[in-house]
Amino acid sequence: MSVQTGDTLPGRYEQLHIGVALYDPATATVLDANERLEQLFGYPTAALQRLTVDEYSANTYDYSCERLHRRFADAAGGDSQAFRWRIKRDDGTLVWVQVHLSALTVAGEPRVLAEVRDIEAYTTASQRVGLLSRIMRHNLRNDLTVISGRAEQIASTDDETVREHVEKIRQTADSIDRMTESVRQIERATSPDSAHREHQRAATAASAAVADLRDRYPEADITVDEATPMWFSVDGAFAQALSHAVENGIVHATDSAPEVTVTVNESPNTGRVEIRVTDGCPPIPAVEIDALDAPGENTSTAHGTGVGLFVMKWSIESLGGEIAFERAQDRGNVVSFYLPPEAPPDAER
Repeated sequence: MSVQTGDTLPGRYEQLHIGVALYDPATATVLDANERLEQLFGYPTAALQRLTVDEYSANTYDYSCERLHRRFADAAGGDSQAFRWRIKRDDGTLVWVQVHLSALTVAGEPRVLAEVRDIEAYTTASQRVGLLSRIMRHNLRNDLTVISGRAEQIASTDDETVREHVEKIRQTADSIDRMTESVRQIERATSPDSAHREHQRAATAASAAVADLRDRYPEADITVDEATPMWFSVDGAFAQALSHAVENGIVHATDSAPEVTVTVNESPNTGRVEIRVTDGCPPIPAVEIDALDAPGENTSTAHGTGVGLFVMKWSIESLGGEIAFERAQDRGNVVSFYLPPEAPPDAER
């Protein structure tokens, strides 16, 4: 396709309901964009022209800047590209988009036309369906098999063995109950109501989120450390996610007196609110972390962590944030939440 209008898009592109941008394939920088793309990316065109693609890509999503540059180069060479991309808007919120890149010639110069669609709601719904399907096919089926098998043996065993089977049935039933609650939490997280969010000091919100855990686990040492005062607007999804992260650090600890530290800081790279949960547990299995971005795969989730990790992920993403994991080789995990920051109230400035 060839146009002769300079490095600007024709006016008709403003009438489209999808985002459209003209890129320089050599640098993967925006030359021009329509209003819909400005809304999707959260930047005016003038700002996008000064930014590199990695500056408005989600920094914890496994999609390298080099790979993005290759896609633009391949598209300019005639090999059209279609892929999902996670955009990081100017306010720090993240959005899944579907991108189609195609070659374009403008005044004799090679250019790339990007068509961008918002697929955030679709992606969230698709992941949720994939997870719930896997839970129904694998986890619940296995648990119900255990319950049925143990129940069949109860009628023909002596009292001591009966007690063992009854305890196993009770534990398995509790596991199903916890999983069911996690699914309810996922439903709440993926149907957020931003009207009920509160502007809060992050350390205050974190302390409130773990208060109940201090009562339930008196043997645990739970510390909330405010390295940098930060503010954000959150709803119950934040407390839900943080509670899961801290409780995982308690129940999976090998020490009789587990220690979990919650640190509130400003992310040095993005300026977002950074909440780090550090524990001394065995490393979270890599398969559980990998499953977060591939929920439709035929892999099971461990009852102890798998579904809880999805609760954390979708709770934080419902607030426009993202989650990252660091695993020690032998002992210790760090779960980090990154959330859009807000200005402190006038009284705190």
